[in-house]
Amino acid sequence: MSTELKTLQYDTNDIVSFSKELNEPEWLTDFRTHAYELVQTLPLPRTEKTRIIGWNFTDFNYKTRGTEVSSLNDLPSEAAKVVGAEDQYAAILVQHNGHKAYVSISKELQDKGVIITDLQTAIIEHGDLVKKYYFKAGKVDKHRLSALNAAILNSGTFVYIPKNVVIEKPLQTVYFQDAENFGLINHSILVADQGSALTYVENYVSDHENIEGVANLLTEVYVEDNAQVKFGAVDYFSKDVTVYVNRQGQVGRYGQLEWAFGQMNDGNTVSENVTELVGEGAVSHTKAVSIGRGDQKQNFDNYIVHIGTNTESNILIHGVQKDQAQAIFNGRTKIEHGASKSNGDQTQRVLMLSEGARGDANPILLIDEDDVMAGHAASVGRIDPVQLYYLMSRGISRSEAERLIIHGFLEPVVEQLQIESVKAQLTAAIERKVR
Repeated sequence: MSTELKTLQYDTNDIVSFSKELNEPEWLTDFRTHAYELVQTLPLPRTEKTRIIGWNFTDFNYKTRGTEVSSLNDLPSEAAKVVGAEDQYAAILVQHNGHKAYVSISKELQDKGVIITDLQTAIIEHGDLVKKYYFKAGKVDKHRLSALNAAILNSGTFVYIPKNVVIEKPLQTVYFQDAENFGLINHSILVADQGSALTYVENYVSDHENIEGVANLLTEVYVEDNAQVKFGAVDYFSKDVTVYVNRQGQVGRYGQLEWAFGQMNDGNTVSENVTELVGEGAVSHTKAVSIGRGDQKQNFDNYIVHIGTNTESNILIHGVQKDQAQAIFNGRTKIEHGASKSNGDQTQRVLMLSEGARGDANPILLIDEDDVMAGHAASVGRIDPVQLYYLMSRGISRSEAERLIIHGFLEPVVEQLQIESVKAQLTAAIERKVR
């Protein structure tokens, strides 16, 4: 497949100049320029059965302004919809067009050494710690879009939880994009040090009124030995924003990483989620729901690699396709040689509501070890006409019947989500997309 990409609107001199404007250290400037060289040579990601030629990944303005606010009440309405009440969260960070707009973190967390701030501030104040984890899990040379993230980085978050610190309330970050033709090139790093525990909620939102743009998002999550992370994300990009999102995780000895995704974008999307279970007894569960509508095209790839012994994983995906929407759901479980007594399981289910909609589920098991357990299940089908007839025969309109069927189809996943605020956000997002 051809991997042609539109001509870039910037060169090495522009990137060096931008890095200097941000007062970045030399190591990061060098990292940017090396990544830019890779952008020229690397192919686009391989998206099975999804043709991404012609998608706009590079034609955008990477410099713009954001607005700082003194209160959550002053946020734009689209962003305010997903920001929780301050008493529900231990910390809240809001970024507007790549710039820090609002931050609130309790003194108790600060006294414990917890860090939650925008990436640019972290680079200046905690440079060595950022450098230690920057692109450690996410591979800059994976393909052209990962290299682009490093070259044109203009936004991000850094979260660090010290050893044995347990945070009861969630942390939340919200990224709001409303500048015309803006490219949000975001890189977030979350580190849960040994024995720590937290719940983290990440939201991306764009203005839904005729805003065109690009989002290139990379998140790295590091769960050290005996640490626990519950990571929830609900994405709300509008129809004319092309999205590439890559969430990577590494889990140490007896660590646990719970992923919960609500993939509610309205535009074309490529999504990659990769988790490496490195240490003995590491655990990761991935739960995700998505809805495609209009002529939207999406490609989702969930990949878990078992490296340590006695590791455990589960992938549970439910997707709904409406109108002319198309989506590919790839689930891959890899058990490496030596990862004995590991257990990997996955289930993917796709529901299509119209003749023009299409969804494919592709479960893949790659097993290089004998003493393991692994399994998969997948189903793809159209709406049951008997269910539809039953509801409509009781005076319910077709559109309302479809709405009820969609909620029922997605509910088994939504109900298993362990983050209540994400569950509430997702229920509201589903309602918006099925109306």
